[in-house]
Amino acid sequence: MAMSVGEQEDDGVISAINTTPLVDVMLVLLIIFLITIPVVITTVPVKLPKATNQVTVTKPENIVIAVDADGNMYWNAVQVAGSAELSEKLAKVAVLDPQPEVHIRGDKAARYEFIGRVVVACQRVGIVKVGFITEPLRPGG
Repeated sequence: MAMSVGEQEDDGVISAINTTPLVDVMLVLLIIFLITIPVVITTVPVKLPKATNQVTVTKPENIVIAVDADGNMYWNAVQVAGSAELSEKLAKVAVLDPQPEVHIRGDKAARYEFIGRVVVACQRVGIVKVGFITEPLRPGG
């Protein structure tokens, strides 16, 4: 049995919820949202292209240019000496009717500069259809 000495106070259970910490947290969140919303909304209005994955139909007249990680270029599995030789070969096929498609297979570890050289060479000689060959994602991978 407990004993009380001195004045007796009524120590009842406080049933009111202290909302001060809740208000503090809500004010901080409100300030964060007020600061970040204009940054997210402020963008340049552009229409982005819709991406679709299409199965590539390999035709015999298509040209496959492979670029390995070291920047070596291959024209249908035959190594090309450099950008000048690649441009010459592309110029010969650019005048054909119908013009063949150029498919670029770039190594995952290749620098973009090496792939860019092939794209620029195609553009300079007037190749209309240039595509990039990738491996499809495997389910669960």
